[in-house]
Amino acid sequence: MGKGFYISKPLGFVLFGLGAGAVLTIFALSVVYVQEKRKNEVNARDGTRIVTTAAPHRTSAPSNEAWDKYRLPDALLPEYYNVTLWPRLVPDEEGMYIFTGKSGVVFTCLKETNLILIHSNELNFTLTSEMHHAKLTGLGGTSAPAILETWFQTQTQFMVIQLKRKLQVGKSYWLYTEFHGELSDNLGGFYRSEYTENDVKKVVATTQMQPTAARNVFPCFDEPSMKAVFHLTLLHPPGTVALSNDNQEVLQTRFEPTEKMSTYLLAFVVSEFTNIRSPPEIRIWGRREAIESCQGDYALNVTFPILKYLENYYNTTYPLSKSDQIALPDFAAGAMENWGLVTYRELSLFYDPKVSSNEDKEWVVTVITHELAHMWFGNLVTMRWWNDLWLNEGFASYVSYLAADYVEPTWNIKDLMVQQQVQKAFDVDSLVSSHPLSSREDEVITPDQIDQLFDTITYSKGAAILRMLSEFLTESIFANGLHNYLHEYAYSNTVYTDLWKKLQEVTSINEIMNRWILQMGFPVVTIDTRTGSITQQHFLIHPEAVVDNYEWFVPITWLKSGSNMGQHWLLTKTASYEPMKTDTDWLLANLNVTGYYRVNYDPQNWERLLTQLNSDHKVIPVLNRGQIIDDAFNLARADIINITLALRTTKYLYEEKEYIPWESAVRNLEYFFLMFDRTEVYGPLQGIYGKGKLKYCMVCVTSVYRYNQINAVSMACKTGVKGCSELTRMWYRQWMKNPDTNPYGKCFSKYLEYSIDPNLIRKQDITYAIVYIADNVIGQPLVWDFVRANWEHITKDFDDGSFFSGGLINGITKKFSTEFELQQLCCLIFIFWKPFTFDMQAIERAIEQTKANIKWISENKAQVMNWLIEQSD
Repeated sequence: MGKGFYISKPLGFVLFGLGAGAVLTIFALSVVYVQEKRKNEVNARDGTRIVTTAAPHRTSAPSNEAWDKYRLPDALLPEYYNVTLWPRLVPDEEGMYIFTGKSGVVFTCLKETNLILIHSNELNFTLTSEMHHAKLTGLGGTSAPAILETWFQTQTQFMVIQLKRKLQVGKSYWLYTEFHGELSDNLGGFYRSEYTENDVKKVVATTQMQPTAARNVFPCFDEPSMKAVFHLTLLHPPGTVALSNDNQEVLQTRFEPTEKMSTYLLAFVVSEFTNIRSPPEIRIWGRREAIESCQGDYALNVTFPILKYLENYYNTTYPLSKSDQIALPDFAAGAMENWGLVTYRELSLFYDPKVSSNEDKEWVVTVITHELAHMWFGNLVTMRWWNDLWLNEGFASYVSYLAADYVEPTWNIKDLMVQQQVQKAFDVDSLVSSHPLSSREDEVITPDQIDQLFDTITYSKGAAILRMLSEFLTESIFANGLHNYLHEYAYSNTVYTDLWKKLQEVTSINEIMNRWILQMGFPVVTIDTRTGSITQQHFLIHPEAVVDNYEWFVPITWLKSGSNMGQHWLLTKTASYEPMKTDTDWLLANLNVTGYYRVNYDPQNWERLLTQLNSDHKVIPVLNRGQIIDDAFNLARADIINITLALRTTKYLYEEKEYIPWESAVRNLEYFFLMFDRTEVYGPLQGIYGKGKLKYCMVCVTSVYRYNQINAVSMACKTGVKGCSELTRMWYRQWMKNPDTNPYGKCFSKYLEYSIDPNLIRKQDITYAIVYIADNVIGQPLVWDFVRANWEHITKDFDDGSFFSGGLINGITKKFSTEFELQQLCCLIFIFWKPFTFDMQAIERAIEQTKANIKWISENKAQVMNWLIEQSD
């Protein structure tokens, strides 16, 4: 699927229906304003005022000129950089935080050219003695051509240097620049994070380069395949410490050269942080108060075992001499796998046993394992271009569960992958607005198109597909192929088919896996036990949606009345097997949910499965008990089976003591509460799932699995159980009386105003704060009005990843289920949408989901109401 200006056909028809006149609004609102950075800054060395003459900034219509294309030409290849940066941790007289820098890069000419293109964005440059914005020198006795002209191509983010003659093939050159930029608080590039310690404000200078922000820090060839060695020096005030990807020398300012690596993996921090450490050279960094209160201890304790597990899993030694991990007060993502200096949100690295939950602890260990898995897969071997980002992130997501299971073997954490990754991916991948895991390189060009790839499909579907591949290959064969892959391509770049080649040394997978990688969506496999027919079709949550006629190579594993029947392949749309010979045998497909597909059966087999659940549910594996519930509810939402059949899968739960089936039920019933909390169905829904045997069991099994306590309290409060309501109201009243723990006042509207004030709620937490309020039936309309009124102010902070805008839009629209709400959502596009933003994709998904909700309610409301009434009799 194309990105950027692409609009799907279904969305196109909706927009057309709103009136052609509104199109004018798009063009009026899509004007791009480019504001020039101030030209007078403080000299990096002596503090005197200097004047810089900015090179021309050009924008132009698309052309065949190299500088109007987003990809670098293949004429130059960097070898190493020398970069010196000086971040100012106090504001200047104009109230701005700045950084100054000097950078030199050695590159080799691969093809004759009189043009140097190097990425640069939001930087101001000092003129050299030749009155240009860069200086070019030949190396090894080579004379460098003179610079004819320099300018900045704003749209494609290039510094363009035209030369008077061509560079020589095979020769190396040195390009030198001096520059300065803003150390802003936008959570990207080289930015500042602030916190208070002993009533004193502290400033941290830190980085987030992924995916395309290294160019905001210094001029560089900012593409993953342009790997180079980095020599870094940081200038910083007394009392602070400087960190980077590699070890420090005595002064703690100049660092050893890095390994050969991509620009997006570079990181450095200047702070007053302290650390705890363990041999061999593992350190956890953070605020002094947090470190001294032992919040980094858990991370330190698990890091070495995780690294040893991964060394064994990859059969490859850890590539670096040290491992630094640092918790930052302000950080947009959960964490970032910078090679040797992994950066985290504080809640992703710190665990405080006095206040943190078990869920917090699990989050810490899975994030750490995810990031450390990247030290090999992603950093040592890196994708050639961002269209294969899924391989990096999907793989790290998959392996994180294996490593976490090794470190915490009593948690059964591998089982959680089904709900946290597989079913999470199903939700997005069942929409027409989904996209394939991998696309052509020329479909992912602009920074905004790259940003769009950091989504649920890339992470969760990627993990689910790799889990499926590992299962049908066996884990040992899969791991052996990974070792061969890492060994052959170390310190270089690959495409996903390079991994297939290594795995195909033991078995043929290319044709099988390409169906899962290059096609969006997934199948529902329908098994008719009466006739022996097996069919597959593209599963879509909106039953009237139209997509391409895909088919997959599906690995089918199944149980027949409890006996494992092995693995078979569904290679076409239809196939057959020997039908059931008795009326009592039941069949269950997709054993332990290792395949990335849903399963439907003939009505008779559904009944036999329900009978088995109600008589002896433990005969069915626990993952499949959760699968039966999740598949049934989603098949009903897609109008494939009757809604009452889905509801009946929950009746056996009064005997269920395992977390996973309960979580599937709670998660799917949540959709009913979302859809019906403003209707007459809500009361009977509360009655059945709050005051009967299901409620009793939810409370009685809290000691069996740590998450069941969360589900028990949540369901009890949602369904109006008196004891829960009274308890939480009491807690709330106590919290409201304490000004130290409740600084935000008494009402939703006031809290929403605080959510966009970075002095009260950090930018990294804006989405969470707003969505939490939207989860409340009273708060949701307030949030919707607030977000529309403050759209531009809010979305300007989401320039660094679609997880944030996507999460915001999904969170505030997931209750939408009326035609009026659909029209409001569609109008949002015309009023606020701008070209080259990723908000469009999230809104498109919300529109599709809202249409599906409207249809589902109209077709199922009466049936659900009648079933609930019948159960209450």
